[in-house]
Amino acid sequence: MIKHIPNHVRNQQKQFHEICACRLGSGFEITCITWDSASAESTCQIALGTRDNIIQVLVLGANLQLQSVFAGQLDSTVPRSIAFGDTGSIYVFGLYDGNVTKLSSKDGTVLSEHHCQSVIGSAAIHLKRGLFVVDNATDGFMLYHLESGQLVRTFTADPPTVPVPKQALFDEDGKVVIRGSNNGSIYVFNR
Repeated sequence: MIKHIPNHVRNQQKQFHEICACRLGSGFEITCITWDSASAESTCQIALGTRDNIIQVLVLGANLQLQSVFAGQLDSTVPRSIAFGDTGSIYVFGLYDGNVTKLSSKDGTVLSEHHCQSVIGSAAIHLKRGLFVVDNATDGFMLYHLESGQLVRTFTADPPTVPVPKQALFDEDGKVVIRGSNNGSIYVFNR
């Protein structure tokens, strides 16, 4: 027998409900956030960065409560983008200084650090190919090797009308790089 669910009940089931909220650190703006559901001991891990250079990893446990794994402050890097690596690490991309810092997701230990040739407007990682792409906030975006920080290629686009960060990303296979703009154009490059 099929049970009829009234529309008002069906609509309630589609809504998101707050399960927990907490103020982190000194309450500065959260500039980047990502999550990883692959953690075996928890529902998911959340990594975030704040305007005052703080990086924090939290666990959202099966009881739907947040627990801090670690919190630490970077010397001068304001995190712009953050991503989980595939070996218990997180990558932090610095907005103004162009730093790419690899940290342990267990305790925040710095594992490696590289410097991009520009500021970072946004960043995307393709772990499988070992690459990352950043919006250089001027005339395009740049492709780098993830572990060495070596520049692979610069993709030039029309200069922005307003120098604000644009989103840059990979396709699923890492063969296509895409960047937005503030002049109404989208730029697609094939490797």
